Amino acid sequence: MQLKASLVRLRVRARSIKRDARALNLAVRDPRVRWYAKLFALCIAAYALSPIDLIPDFVPVLGYLDEAILLPLAILLAIKMIPPAIMAEHRAAAVRAEAKSSTAGALAIGTIWLVTIALSGWLVWRRLAN
Repeated sequence: MQLKASLVRLRVRARSIKRDARALNLAVRDPRVRWYAKLFALCIAAYALSPIDLIPDFVPVLGYLDEAILLPLAILLAIKMIPPAIMAEHRAAAVRAEAKSSTAGALAIGTIWLVTIALSGWLVWRRLAN
């Protein structure tokens, strides 16, 4: 039972970090945010998207340490650099954007699947007809 509660807390925390990362993306474009906070947030984003890691992913256990521990800590530090009122605005905007993008994303993926299935069916039918 305790493991289940821990997994739920971990899942909630992961969602909040994901939301905060989106909010940081919005905050970087805000003129009210200081330059050093913008620079730090951009460095975090560049590192997260970079194929080069501090610890290579093929190293057992330690390979994902930077993604699992260092990036969330860096995101939290960047959040501390931004005034709370501004961060609250961007968190709300990130939640609104997530609701919109999840619906659009689901529709896009569903459409891709339907087109793929239809094309596969057509190719199989054409192959069997010959």
